[in-house]
Amino acid sequence: MNSDLGQNWLLLRGLARESAHWGDFIGQLQATFPDVNVTLLDLPGTGRFHKEISPYTIKAITDSVRRHALDKGCLQKPVTILAISLGAMVAWDWMQSYPDDICGASLINTSFADLSPFYHRLRWQSYGKFAALVMKRNVRNRELAVLQLVSNRRYQDEQMGHAWENIQNKRPISLKNSFRQIIAAASYRPGDIKPGQPVLLINGKGDRLVAPTCSETIHKKWNLELRSHSWGGHDLTLDDGAWVALQLKDWVMERR
Repeated sequence: MNSDLGQNWLLLRGLARESAHWGDFIGQLQATFPDVNVTLLDLPGTGRFHKEISPYTIKAITDSVRRHALDKGCLQKPVTILAISLGAMVAWDWMQSYPDDICGASLINTSFADLSPFYHRLRWQSYGKFAALVMKRNVRNRELAVLQLVSNRRYQDEQMGHAWENIQNKRPISLKNSFRQIIAAASYRPGDIKPGQPVLLINGKGDRLVAPTCSETIHKKWNLELRSHSWGGHDLTLDDGAWVALQLKDWVMERR
């Protein structure tokens, strides 16, 4: 039994993304978990902290995010972390380094360097698209290219492309910080110790950025629960946020 699980949510985004990229999912999460706390934290170099320099290691990113969490007072009770990709690496490191802070975590479409080869962690089929979007100077075109890589719902491209363009214009994530985050993610090796907290892995079978097998490998190594979406992409909360919220509710209720 874990009475704190799902009562105090803390959300972390992934590579070169910020809190505003959660979009409509925040409303879906709050509708699924009424009367709970939901805190959005930005990684260094993104969002509120876009003028900061992003560290080269996951450990340093974790320590920075934790300081901001302490400043906001959201660690007075154990938190349940929901995190995507790079943010999920931070969540894992946080569980290991400061276990009393966290009562559980759900990790979406993540990967670890000591478990999966680089061509799975960044799928080789996407190398050309990834390189091309980095070179795009026009913000709108670049954000549309990112959207088309991480999402499988094409009908929302126009609306979301405009929203993501506005986010980048207001709080630009620099190319330097993006590469620093890539280096941190590429080098992260969590070791062999299984977290003491309950962990739910979620992946999208349609992820074209990170191979779904990366989550499957984590699941097999530590015997962690894994739930898979049949077609969702890397940004799974964008593609089917309602489904993700229902998986979280089911997972939490099973452990209370």
